[in-house]
Amino acid sequence: MPEPETLIETSLPEFPKRFGKVRDVYDMGDCLLLVATDRISAFDWILPTGIPDKGRVLTGLSEFWFDFLKVPDHRISSDIDDRLAIKLRLTEKVRELLTGRTMIVRKARVIPFECVVRGYLSGSAWKEYKDSGEVCGIKLPEGLVESDRIEPIFTPATKAESGHDMNVSFETMAEAVGQELAETLRDRSLEVYNRAVEYASGRGLILADTKFEWGIDQTTGGLMLIDEVLTPDSSRYWDASLYKPGGPQASFDKQFVRDWLESVGWDKASPAPFLPDDVVAKTRLKYIDAYEKLTGRSFPWA
Repeated sequence: MPEPETLIETSLPEFPKRFGKVRDVYDMGDCLLLVATDRISAFDWILPTGIPDKGRVLTGLSEFWFDFLKVPDHRISSDIDDRLAIKLRLTEKVRELLTGRTMIVRKARVIPFECVVRGYLSGSAWKEYKDSGEVCGIKLPEGLVESDRIEPIFTPATKAESGHDMNVSFETMAEAVGQELAETLRDRSLEVYNRAVEYASGRGLILADTKFEWGIDQTTGGLMLIDEVLTPDSSRYWDASLYKPGGPQASFDKQFVRDWLESVGWDKASPAPFLPDDVVAKTRLKYIDAYEKLTGRSFPWA
């Protein structure tokens, strides 16, 4: 079987482009074209090495969850049909490379906060709890250990295109977007998280935490989920059979990459080093494993 190709960046010169950490976003006038590349970031740096098929995992899982949740979302289509291929002036080779990682979406006024929901004490929440006994201003019980299960909490963060998102209190978010909208975002995010937790549990996975992005539909004025949803890039999934509170858990994401970067002594202040082949391969398999466990389907490009 041939080696899978890695897509680091796209170029569709007919349309204005915005460059995100993972996605290339093209403005097509009445809608946007999102292309999930195979770029991977760690410690707020985009790495020079991509993970083959990562963008397809993110797009495929987002599609799966949009279908499952049936919550208003920004998706119009994920098909590169002949009409779209002609409009984008795609060669057959580029069309093949974009297949499975492209989504046409409605335009939205983006809510400038990440809507984070946490059901377990991990990551930045664990660090904050150790220092203050609180997470984003929410007081938690004493004596908790790393990765402990907690009553799900809503912990918004500032949304940063580059650099590090910063946790903020609900009150800070409410001051910025209004009390009514803030409460709606909190309630809907908790509802979607709880539904996803129940589903993931049936697939042998723990959904420790996740972040949602919401936007206001520019046509209807309605609230809708945007960007990706419940993927390994936006969520922390653990294997339920291996779960043991009291320390970090093995996760279905880029932990291999983070661990390797730590092991080589990278200073996180200068451009990141290239990843070795074995780290790339293991990380790819982690993403594909998450896709297959959650969807119950074989990954089409494996």
